[in-house]
Amino acid sequence: MTDHSDLYDVSDGAVVLRVHVSPGAGRTAVTGRHGGAVKVRVAAPPVDGRANAALVEFLAAEFALKPADVTLVSGANSRAKRFRLGGLDPDGAEAAVERLLATAGSGAHRSTGRR
Repeated sequence: MTDHSDLYDVSDGAVVLRVHVSPGAGRTAVTGRHGGAVKVRVAAPPVDGRANAALVEFLAAEFALKPADVTLVSGANSRAKRFRLGGLDPDGAEAAVERLLATAGSGAHRSTGRR
């Protein structure tokens, strides 16, 4: 297993994931890394918080969390964002991030808009 701890912090018993966002993409998907962040293309445009809302839904689905457990901590108007993943066990964060990145770019991670 590769160490991905540079992509997240553990604070107050929760995982805070760093995300680099490319809004307005053809589909929502993890595409790999961007420096010290997970790179995510988002189909929603960066208008009226739609890309942020889509990211919350996407991250909740990818980490098997409720959308209410995913909170935008910083970067509301930036490509560089931080999301608190409240329901993710900090001890399992490394494995969860590894799973997220394992199929980056393969099309396995995509949002269909359905649950």
